[in-house]
Amino acid sequence: MKRFYTLLILYLGIFSTLMAHDAVVDGIYYNLDTTNKTAAVTFRGEDHKSYYGEYAGSITIPASFIYNSGIYRVISIDNWAFYNCDGLTSVDVGNNVTSIGAKAFYNCIGLTSVTIPNSVVSISDSVFEGCVGLSSVTIGNSVTSIGSSAFENCK
Repeated sequence: MKRFYTLLILYLGIFSTLMAHDAVVDGIYYNLDTTNKTAAVTFRGEDHKSYYGEYAGSITIPASFIYNSGIYRVISIDNWAFYNCDGLTSVDVGNNVTSIGAKAFYNCIGLTSVTIPNSVVSISDSVFEGCVGLSSVTIGNSVTSIGSSAFENCK
């Protein structure tokens, strides 16, 4: 019996390391800061290439959501969060998001429109690199920095 529990603990430890996200709410993957009740949009799996293309269609990133009886404010979009999501067509970013990580929408060739609210202050490097279908970007007036190559290879 002791061996069974040892193997079970080992298995659970390995399985938990394969996930980069802490929660899934309405089809969006998040990393949670349970102390501050904040969240960052992220990708599914152990790294950004595990399940690329996970997101499709129109996505609305909420300002906040309820998870395990707590209310979490969505404050950022992680690096590579929407990597290679060629079926993603539009994104509306929630009003609590303050930063968008590097290559967050890298190579989302089907992405045509993005709305970034006034809450966003920084847009990192190569955020929309390779988004060849991007034709409409609305950026709030609070953005103080846009990283290099943010719109590289966008038509």
